[in-house]
Amino acid sequence: MWGIIATWRMAAEGVGKAAEILKNGGDAGDAIETAVKEVEDFPYYKSVGYGGLPNEEMEVELDAAYMDGDTLDIGAVAAIRDFANPVSIARRLSKEKVNNLLVGEGAEKFAHKEGFERKNMLTDRAKIHYRNRVKEITAQEIKPYAGHDTVGMVCLDEKGKMTSATSTSGLFMKKKGRVGDSPISGSGFYVDSKVGGASATGLGEDVMKGCVSYEIVRLMRDGLHPQEACEKAVAMFDRELKERRGQAGDMSLIAMNNKGEWGVATNIEGFSFAVATENQEPIVYLTKCVDGKCIHEPASQEWLDDYMRTRMAPLEEK
Repeated sequence: MWGIIATWRMAAEGVGKAAEILKNGGDAGDAIETAVKEVEDFPYYKSVGYGGLPNEEMEVELDAAYMDGDTLDIGAVAAIRDFANPVSIARRLSKEKVNNLLVGEGAEKFAHKEGFERKNMLTDRAKIHYRNRVKEITAQEIKPYAGHDTVGMVCLDEKGKMTSATSTSGLFMKKKGRVGDSPISGSGFYVDSKVGGASATGLGEDVMKGCVSYEIVRLMRDGLHPQEACEKAVAMFDRELKERRGQAGDMSLIAMNNKGEWGVATNIEGFSFAVATENQEPIVYLTKCVDGKCIHEPASQEWLDDYMRTRMAPLEEK
């Protein structure tokens, strides 16, 4: 059995490429890296990789992570600038005995030494988004933060190996050096080939408060189906945050167990995800959760067309 699941519609093309690798007996590490790189390289997705939205100083700082569920090896980078595929750097770091999480200049020095591709990740399109947001903040006194659509994935290959990976440019207009949950083990991602894996997208500051990805894997270890585990973990932590803090940030989790069964839960409207398994061609679903129970419906062609049209529409400065 093989399978891969990923947050957001933006992962669909990558999931399709990963499915080809997996159905031909390929490695879960290669498949998930290929899938994440597909998202990182597409300039019209505003929250991952090339074209990702900048921090308040108009710099693109990227976070990424990779985990091997067989060995529990982890690699991660945070606040790294000017490198094309942070997920690949994270995977390379997972092979080191120590120094598995590198940030900022240290991550950049490692990437340069290892021969990874340098690239200016700030696109003209992202500059327009930035300048428009600055004007909106001034004119309307709105909060600057927007957009935290991390791509997170869990993958299973025919040998039973599982992997998880994340990549994001983080909050739009974030403080320089800000790091969310995406490169943090147990929060943004976690995988154990003996059980399964999970990955998160949403407001990192809140996801980190509950180590929600690890909690989902723990619940699966206790025997829960991935769907039950996602629903229970997300509903419980959403409720906990609201009781203690009065509100809960956006939080959406995906999971897959070592049988290729999957689950998704969210506390927002309009969450999408992509999945492919041995028994399921790559497909995009939309999820709606009410009172802790979630329904997944295939995205219509109209919705899919509108998604791409909206993201690729020409931009003008306001």
